[in-house]
Amino acid sequence: MDDIAGLPRGPVDRWLRSAIGDRFDSKEWRAEPISGGLSNLTYRLRLGDGSSVVLRRPPLGGVLPSAHDMRREWTLLTALYGTGIPVPQPLALCTDDSVLGGTFYVMSDVPGEVFRTSADTGALTGPQRRDLSTVFVGTLTDLHALNPYEVGLADFGRPDHFNERQVRRWGEQWRRSQRQELPDMDRLLALMASRIPATHDVSIVHGDFRLDNMLVAAGTADISVNAVVDWELSTLGDPLADLGLALTYWHDMHDDERALIPIALGVTAHPGFMTTTEIAEQYSRTSGRRLDELNFYQAMGAMKLAVILAGVEARFNDGHMSDQGPLSLREAIRVLVARGLRAITV
Repeated sequence: MDDIAGLPRGPVDRWLRSAIGDRFDSKEWRAEPISGGLSNLTYRLRLGDGSSVVLRRPPLGGVLPSAHDMRREWTLLTALYGTGIPVPQPLALCTDDSVLGGTFYVMSDVPGEVFRTSADTGALTGPQRRDLSTVFVGTLTDLHALNPYEVGLADFGRPDHFNERQVRRWGEQWRRSQRQELPDMDRLLALMASRIPATHDVSIVHGDFRLDNMLVAAGTADISVNAVVDWELSTLGDPLADLGLALTYWHDMHDDERALIPIALGVTAHPGFMTTTEIAEQYSRTSGRRLDELNFYQAMGAMKLAVILAGVEARFNDGHMSDQGPLSLREAIRVLVARGLRAITV
């Protein structure tokens, strides 16, 4: 079988046999990419015994400092597996750079639907969309209720001055990734740095909590979450940072400006889904957290997504994303920065 980009057969074959050969028939396997390749790369490996596992590795190039840390993902999954927070089972970690050029890991292949497009959620009924909204908020609330110190994650992050460091770190990422002059981003970062709220409690922060990072059991009477995935940005910090970014991804019906941002486009813009206001209110009720300074967290969510898209655009256009042509996300980045400015100046 031919190699596929980012997964050379020879080295991977030898590692699979040594790492999981006692549990799976890894002698014959074939790989299928199962992500769009905008961040860490994900492959489903179909094995000779009919089973499958999932392999996660960093992007092929253009990696910024502290980004795409696979060991952190592994540490987080290992801590959360078995706690009641639904995550795939971590199976094996490889830190030998001679295999893939960087750290990667293999985890269980969890079944479930991924709601990535408007068409995906368009097939649901109105009541199902409402239930999915409720499950979405409940999963985030459950994650933030888990005590990180009780599951071995005391050293997983530095929660002190979390919001201040987030603004500084993402500003640095912007300066490394940007391919356009955008004075409004400088203004947004400055305003956020001057209006940082106090952190009232500490939780595990997913860092990219959105609907298509959940594997959902939707074919039964009760919608449930089989697994939350893509933990590469996870840390310990302010739980409201997760809520702010989740609201940035959420697409309310009739929000035409949000339609200019291609990520999660139209996924929740159907009758039956809660609105962003309802999502925030539901989170506040179930978590017991006040949202007096939610505008800051929404501004930070918009800023983060703008920086993420700038990094994606840079990797594409610098030739680090395999089999992809030129990409422009400049309009989406400008829209996100404008939305962030509106939120922080309310």
